[in-house]
Order: sequence, then structure tokens, then C-alpha cells
Amino acid sequence: MLRITQIKISIHDEMSAVKNQVAKKLKIRPTDILDFRIYKESIDARKRGEINFIYTVDVKLKDESKFLTGKYKNVAPSPDLTYKNPKIGTKKLSHRPVVIGFGPAGMYAALLLAQMGYKPLVLERGEAVDDRVKSIDAFWTKGELNPQSNVQFGEGGAGTFSDGKLTSRVKDLRGRKVLTEFVNAGAPEEILYKAHPHVGTDLLRDIVKNIRKEIIALGGEVRFKTQVKNFKISDGQLQGLVLTTGEEILAEQAILAIGHSARDTFSELYADGVKMTAKPFAVGVRVEHPQEVVNRAQYKEFAGHPRLGAAEYRLTYKASNGRGVYTFCMCPGGLVVASASEAGHLVTNGMSEHARNQNNANSGLLVQVFPEDFGSDHPLAGIAFQRALEQKAFELGGSTYQAPAQLVGDFLKKQPSTAMASVTPSYSLGVKPTDLSALFPDYITDALREALTGLDKKLHGFAMADAVMTGVESRSSSPLRINRDEDSFQSVSTKGIYPSGEGAGFAGGIVSAAIDGLKCAEALIGEFSPVGESQYETNTSSSS
Repeated sequence: MLRITQIKISIHDEMSAVKNQVAKKLKIRPTDILDFRIYKESIDARKRGEINFIYTVDVKLKDESKFLTGKYKNVAPSPDLTYKNPKIGTKKLSHRPVVIGFGPAGMYAALLLAQMGYKPLVLERGEAVDDRVKSIDAFWTKGELNPQSNVQFGEGGAGTFSDGKLTSRVKDLRGRKVLTEFVNAGAPEEILYKAHPHVGTDLLRDIVKNIRKEIIALGGEVRFKTQVKNFKISDGQLQGLVLTTGEEILAEQAILAIGHSARDTFSELYADGVKMTAKPFAVGVRVEHPQEVVNRAQYKEFAGHPRLGAAEYRLTYKASNGRGVYTFCMCPGGLVVASASEAGHLVTNGMSEHARNQNNANSGLLVQVFPEDFGSDHPLAGIAFQRALEQKAFELGGSTYQAPAQLVGDFLKKQPSTAMASVTPSYSLGVKPTDLSALFPDYITDALREALTGLDKKLHGFAMADAVMTGVESRSSSPLRINRDEDSFQSVSTKGIYPSGEGAGFAGGIVSAAIDGLKCAEALIGEFSPVGESQYETNTSSSS
């Protein structure tokens, strides 16, 4: 096939214009195109009074060689994006591989292992997604937190209750496999070509179930409400896992995809001698605007056009104190949601359904923090830093899981808020007007104030007085990294443990985490061959 770039059509044109433009560019009839696929679609809204869609397309023609002579601009052979399965290694596994955690990294690691005949055992501390939805609903409506199954823990990981963004700045062909498997599991095919694809939490729930069903159909096993309590390690080699039920699992190879909030597991790994280091991350608030304000700022007179949908943004700012400030996990037409995983802690996040049709837009507005801010050089010091903020946010909200909130106008004037205004907060458990400067150290508060004004110059209305800031957004990424060897993808201190995904500090989103899960699975596959069929019957040790 041929790949043709820079095909432009107006917002007023029908989709059929894309194929016609290709035919015109190649000086052929549309009927001469034997196959036609959109590879990428993006929006160009740079010129005032004009919005265009820009396409890259793949086409199949009867005689393609004549279009590759250099006569035709922006025409080249279509690259092969087919995922190539890794070569199977020669070492014999004693037991089937274990995948710990069933978020994006664990899910895709398990999927590839299953597809390659390894019949993995998946252990997930949270619930299957249908039961998880019920637990989360009880929290969002009644404030009844399930510490084992919540927005952070459970089938699909934290990404299941988010906007479901499938963008990634990681340039890796594995990303195409990630998206293709999503489509195979029920995601809209448009995610393969949209410049900023997203699924939405409502669709993700069925998608993760379908991926789980494929893993099981291929011989894998998925256990929910099953947490690893201890890691049995001898002479720097993983030997087995002890579960909270008391059961012992024989395991010499385990992909560790526990997510960024598994604080008890991090502590256990540290106690077991697994090497880890603190790393920078970011904390801040959720900032909430009317979606129509964002639409107008981005699309001007075209705001509300049915082909555009809810507008989004991604903004960055460098504060005068040297700290980067940026928007994170922006949710058009979405909700601010309660995301705590520990009692007495308050955490916020954002979520959108596929339609993105709620009244407000929200985004994390985050400030960089560094290990030197944590008050200790201990590898787990970043967790203590997070916990302190989350406990303070819980107290500021009244210790009832109401969230502390402040109007942007009041925050900029350095005065507490006493009531909300024209923007109705979407946080379901309610907000308590307060002064958010009481929540953060001065270097974070100062950077947020400066950034709000600076970012308003990039997105008009960002610093609108009635916009709502809700605290605290503290789980943007893992506060630590579990050190691994980048050749074997195993822990530098413990053979057989493959730290993977966001929790291990190697990813930052659904797609990048899934890619990292694939990398770890590939490393395992490249060294080991599947065990014999009889050895898949159990991983349970005789002493359990």
C-alpha cells in the first residue's frame, strides 16, 4: 500500500472528500482505489475563521510503483506496522509465569504471554470490574471506601476510571498493538487514527473484561481479590509468593505491575531487599471550568460544531521558582472523582465517559516535586510526602471525604473561598470552600498562582474567577522507581522480578504502561520457553 500525507479537508466537507482528495492528488479516479484506510486524523485550528482536518491515509492501487518515482509529493510506501512476536527462549521454566496486577501493564503482559502459550497466572488485589464498579459507587455516593478495590485497585487499574486517553509520547511500534488489541476487545476503530484517541470509562469496562476473557480462553488464569503479601527471595532470586490468604505460590518469574498506589507492596518489596529509589513526580489540584469556555477558547466561532466535540488542552508553564507546572489527564466533558485508596486520605482524579458530554471540563494542574522536597533520602519518602498532603486534604474537607475547594479568583487574591459561584463542582461527595494555600508548601502555592495567570494567556478563560480548584491531585505518577536492568528487564537486585508500568516508575499513562508490560513479557519470553502442560496445573507449594 501507499501512504499519503497532508490530505486537507474543510470542517464543512463530508468524509468522502478525503478519498476524492487522494484521487485528485494521484490524478486517478476514486474507483481506482482498491483499498482505503485512514491512518491518522488531526485538527488544524491555527487560522482564525478556519478549521481543517488533516489526514494521512493508506491506499492500495493496481500499479503502485509509478507513484513512487518522486513525481508525487507526500507519497511513500506504507510502513509495516505489524507486531512481530518475540522469539521464544531456550531456558526451561519451572513454573508458569505470574503477573502481579491487572492494570494496563499487567493486562498486556498477561495477554502476550497467553498469546505465546505461557498460560500466565494473574493476581489482582482488587475486584473484577463489575464488582469494582459497585464498590466505587458506594464510595462516590456514601463515602464508604473499600481499601482493596477502588479507583486505584481492581481490574483495568486506575485507567479504567479516567478519560481513557490512548495518546502516548512514546514512539514505539508496540503502541499499535496496544490500540489494535483495544479495538479487538470492542473499542471504536477510530482510536487507530485519531490524533488524540480516547475510549472513556464506560467503554473501558467492557474492553478490560474482554481482554481478560481472551487471556483465560488461551489458558491463562486471573484471580481477583488476591494480594501478594510477601515475596520469597533466596540468594537474589525470586522463589515464590505468599498471598494474604496464606497460600504460597511457587514462582521464579513474576511481572510486577502493581500500579503507583500499592504502597503496602512497595514497603514489602523494600523490606525484602528489592532495590528502589525515590523519583520526581508532581502534585496539585483539579481545576474545573465550564466546557463551553474551553470550546470557545480552542475553536472560537466553531465551538459546538458536531464534528469537533468537546475541546481539550495540554498546557505547560515554567514558574519563576524553577518548577514546571503542567496540566495532566485533562478530561473534556468529565467529572472530578474521589480516588482515595486509604482511609482518612483524600485524593482527586478526573474521569470522562466516551461521549464527554458533562457540563464541565477538568484537568490536573500540577507542580513538579523532587526527592529533595521529601525531607528524607529514603526510597519511600515520596510516599510519605503524598500521604501528608492527602491527610491534610481530608482534614481541610472536614474529614468526611468532602474535598477542599477554592475559587480561582479567591486563590489569586489570597483569600479563602466561602461559597462556590457559577461553576458547579462535579465532585460527587461535595466540596468544602476553603483556602488551598493551607494545603501546600509555599513553593507549590506560589507556582500554581503564577501558572494560572500565565496559562490564561495561552488558553483564554483558564484563570476565570469562578473556576473551581479541588484538592488534592497527588497520584499523577509513582513517587519511586523499582530499579531494573534494561537488558533483562529484571530487578537489579532480584532475579525473576520484572518491574513494569507506572507503579515501577517506567510509564505515564494507559498506552505507555501497556507498552512497558509488553516489553517485560517479551524479555521473559526471549529467555524462557513455556513449561510442560502438567506443570500448569498448579503453582501451589506443597507446604501451603
